[in-house]
Amino acid sequence: MSDIATFQQVQKRYARGVLALQDVSLGVPKGEFNFLTGPSGAGKTTFLRLLFGEERPTGGELVVLGHDMRRLRSRKLPGLRRRIGVIFQNFRLLSGRTVEENLDVALRVRGLDREQRRQRVAAILRIVELTHRSGAYPEELSGGEQQRVAIARAISGDPELLLADEPTGNLDPELSLKIMNLLRQIAARGTTVLVATHDYAMVRRIQARVIHIEKGRVVVK
Repeated sequence: MSDIATFQQVQKRYARGVLALQDVSLGVPKGEFNFLTGPSGAGKTTFLRLLFGEERPTGGELVVLGHDMRRLRSRKLPGLRRRIGVIFQNFRLLSGRTVEENLDVALRVRGLDREQRRQRVAAILRIVELTHRSGAYPEELSGGEQQRVAIARAISGDPELLLADEPTGNLDPELSLKIMNLLRQIAARGTTVLVATHDYAMVRRIQARVIHIEKGRVVVK
């Protein structure tokens, strides 16, 4: 199985010499479900931002979906990001638009025509089991439903890599398990999924590869 991303002695140093990640060497296999764990400030968010191109490595080599992230030109970054889905902890849904409209907006930027978008939205809502809420606004949804909409939006473009930053941080244990099982189903469809979490009980409950970060260094368990 090939790697969708490869880190070779990657380092990320911020201003004033703050070292967020150091000597990171690992591969992220294609089509796998992975947890990214570690205490606050360990470097988890930096790890995700490097994969998405929001940050660039300051040392070593990082290749994501065939692109050298230290040398990738800014004009080519949008094309890479269309192959990556991102799920945020605070959902970031458009409050003035329905569930269906939130997904439609995400698909418009990909150049799909109206009928293609309609079919794709319907298919995604079936995956996240929200067909019956397509006309609801974000404020009318529960926290778990809002998170499922956020997941639906992230997978709307059929990404090869899905990054989730604390996707269950605001949910109760039962909803958290449902969301995590949904992400595992998405991985089973062939998408590489990387979930950053502080929920160690969930990590123990679900058998998956764990990438643990401690003081900027990575251990794969």
